[in-house]
Amino acid sequence: MKRRLLFTLVFVAFTATLHAQTALKKVYDESLNPMEQIDQALLKAGNEGKFVVCQVGGNWCPWCLRFADFITNDSTISQLIDENFVYIHVNYDPNADSKEQQEVAAEMMKRLNNPRRFGFPVFVVLDASGRVLHIQDSSFLEEGKGYDKEKVIRFFKNWTPKVVK
Repeated sequence: MKRRLLFTLVFVAFTATLHAQTALKKVYDESLNPMEQIDQALLKAGNEGKFVVCQVGGNWCPWCLRFADFITNDSTISQLIDENFVYIHVNYDPNADSKEQQEVAAEMMKRLNNPRRFGFPVFVVLDASGRVLHIQDSSFLEEGKGYDKEKVIRFFKNWTPKVVK
C-alpha cells in the first residue's frame, strides 16, 4: 500500500512538473524568414515612430518563453513596449537542418551584430533604419528563476526613441 501511494505521489509530482515546463506559450514562428520578419518590423516602426526590439531565441529555449510570458502578463511592461517598440520574436535555430536554414540564420546573426554570444534570449534594439543601437544580455534582467520587473523596465525605458534621440 505504501509503495502504491509513493508511486502515485511521484507520478503526480512528475506530471505537474512536466505540465509546468510545457505550459508556456510558444511564441517563435519557425516558418518565418527572420530577415523578412525584421524588414517588416522596421517598416512598421518607421511608420509609427518606434524602434524595433528583436527577442532572439526559440521555442527550444525555456528562458525565452519565460520572458515572453513575463512581459505579456505585466501591464506596465507591455504598455511601455507597445508605446515605444515594434516587438518581434526572431527564431534562431542553432541546429538548423538544411544548408539554406543555416545560411539564413548566419545572415540574420551578422545583420544583428552577432548577438548569440550573449546566450538566449538576447534582445537587439534597432532604430527604424535597421541600425543596431543596443544588444541586451538577458542574464542582467534575471532574478532567481525569472525576471526582475524593475530591471526589465529600466532596460526598455533606456532605449525608447524619445530617450535615444
